[in-house]
Amino acid sequence: MKLWAKDSQLLPEIERFTAGEDVHLDQVLVPYDCRASMAHAKMLEKIGLLTPAESKALQSALEEIVRLHAEGKFQIRPDQEDCHTAIEEYLTEKLGDAGKKIHTGRSRNDQVLTALRLYYKDELEKLKSEVEALRKAFLQFGKRFGKIPLPGYTHTRKAMPSSIGLWIGAFADSMRDNLAAIRWVSQLIDQSPLGAGAGYGVPLPLDREFTASALGFSRVQKNPLYTQNSRGKFEASLLHVIGTVLLDLNRFASDVIFFSLPELGYLQLPETITTGSSIMSHKKNPDAFEILRGHYHRVLGHELTVRTLTANLISGYHRDLQLLKRPVMESFQLAHECLTVAHVLTENLQVDEARCRSAMTEELYSVHRVLEQVQQGIPFRDAYRNEAQRWRKKGK
Repeated sequence: MKLWAKDSQLLPEIERFTAGEDVHLDQVLVPYDCRASMAHAKMLEKIGLLTPAESKALQSALEEIVRLHAEGKFQIRPDQEDCHTAIEEYLTEKLGDAGKKIHTGRSRNDQVLTALRLYYKDELEKLKSEVEALRKAFLQFGKRFGKIPLPGYTHTRKAMPSSIGLWIGAFADSMRDNLAAIRWVSQLIDQSPLGAGAGYGVPLPLDREFTASALGFSRVQKNPLYTQNSRGKFEASLLHVIGTVLLDLNRFASDVIFFSLPELGYLQLPETITTGSSIMSHKKNPDAFEILRGHYHRVLGHELTVRTLTANLISGYHRDLQLLKRPVMESFQLAHECLTVAHVLTENLQVDEARCRSAMTEELYSVHRVLEQVQQGIPFRDAYRNEAQRWRKKGK
């Protein structure tokens, strides 16, 4: 029986439409909802709404669900709509009245939100580890090839002398900033909504501090209405940070594609990380880098979806918010895949030192020559014009 079910029968078309993708997406949330339910049951025992025996039985049954889920044996049926109903039905079938009591003091709204927050926290920790690992891979690449010179480009034209170390170091530094952004959004997410009910509190002496501590949240999100109003806002912040990480990977991939052009050949792509053509036997295509570059735009689209989906809603819960799950979950998945692949690509990327050195042509040093004149007492603007005239005479 659905958590909201009464005596009337919902039309099957409406049931399928409103349940949407939750039957599938919520499989990810099963262990998180169980964790939240364990903490909630302990709190209900603490305030005298569950007996110690009921609380213990619920803890045991919830642990059993987590175990079954890990083994792929706990599935949500279409008629159950979501993991919350599936879990409560399991508890009620197994424990009777104790299972019927688990929803005391909760709305499905704060139940969903708590499970999602716990999921977000775990995913952000994974993201942080992957970003740090990639930062180290960039630094290691710099140690191997960093002293090799490389033309620096502006406007996709040679500009000034650079080096492999300067180039890859820019991406290592960007990952360091991304870690700071992940820490910030982790702190934002780290608020427990449990006990807020449907957004207007619950007329019971719930101990929200107890459940927040039991679940590992640093604090309670105290205003119950804000728990609902922050949905979409927090998710947009999450996706913005994920998008920032993938924007750096987008540029890294674009650089590698450009620098590995046969006409330039500064970077070399081993066959183990390239693909071929079905018709042109000579081709070594940078497909992995192209897909890596492209995934940024998918996450950007998800962020836009989240921001527009939650705009113009009045305060409080709306069923539109159910549609936030897929964009966020898919963005996390894309981020994990992209960071893993970027790590592998970096470890296999090679530098052609001879091609790099031969590309360090005279025009790259024009600024150096201007500043040499400045150091001799010539005003900068005159020195600049002198160098410009020299290049005109060369026909450059």
